[in-house]
Amino acid sequence: MIVVSEDQIRAVLDPQLAFDAVRNVFKSMESGAWNFPVVREALGYQDALYGFKSGFDPSSGALGLKSGGYWPNNSSVGIANHQSTIFLFDPDTGQCQAAMGGNVITALRTAAAAAVSIDILARPDVRILGLIGTGHQSPFQLEAALRVRDFTEVRIWNRSQRSLERHHQIAVQYGVKCREVTLEEAIVDSDTLITITSSFQSIVPENLVPDGCHVACMGTDTKGKQEVDPDLLLKASRFTDELVQSRTIGECQHIDANLHVSTLGAVLSGSASGRKTSSEITLFDGTGVGLQDLACAQAVVSAIDVNDPSQVQVSL
Repeated sequence: MIVVSEDQIRAVLDPQLAFDAVRNVFKSMESGAWNFPVVREALGYQDALYGFKSGFDPSSGALGLKSGGYWPNNSSVGIANHQSTIFLFDPDTGQCQAAMGGNVITALRTAAAAAVSIDILARPDVRILGLIGTGHQSPFQLEAALRVRDFTEVRIWNRSQRSLERHHQIAVQYGVKCREVTLEEAIVDSDTLITITSSFQSIVPENLVPDGCHVACMGTDTKGKQEVDPDLLLKASRFTDELVQSRTIGECQHIDANLHVSTLGAVLSGSASGRKTSSEITLFDGTGVGLQDLACAQAVVSAIDVNDPSQVQVSL
């Protein structure tokens, strides 16, 4: 079994590699790959949420799990609030093939999922990107979005008053104007809106979201969490990564379970329609699926030299 650190993952996994891996997962979920039921619970300790995401893709041989969660007090000791570890198994024997840091992979695959939704569903002529949330994953979301559309301006709502230095660096890299604004300013003129918070109450009002906007809701992955007004879900054309998760731990847990939701995989495979008109509001409920983590983990293992001790450690 190999052990791969976060630094080693960071050296080989970039936004494009993550985007390709995640896009392929959306398609493979329409042809035999599946995610196992998510376990995600409040520990009653350190205000932490902890759980497991896992799955199996027969076509790629990806079998494994991610274990971890969200520790909101970690920022006080200088480490990321999201902490996780990924394990890959040999589908033929059940032996553990790799143990890997899961933090970089989680950040990149979450951003990649939003970027795939933008690539498929956002209007081609978008100019203004609204970003709601400035935590650890926020800069990853920004860069992934800027890679798939030619935005000219980014408007960020910074409720927590965090430093936006990294956001500004990314904006400069892509030649995009970036500024901090009020919540209303981040929403009302946006062609695309990304929410990436840990909120348990609606932040985005339905009446502020303009016609033609694509909304990527990326923070709701637990029972009770909520980022957008349910009326926005009712108004928009709804898409998700995984239907059961969307209705149990995603934004769609807050609306009638009988309402239609399409998967991005169905759009990619041609069995469902994406955006139909330029005035239509599209909404992607990104709950985060284990197969995305496993696909990115596989991509890392394929990119490194397992015989090079500087890239991996070997464990029994």
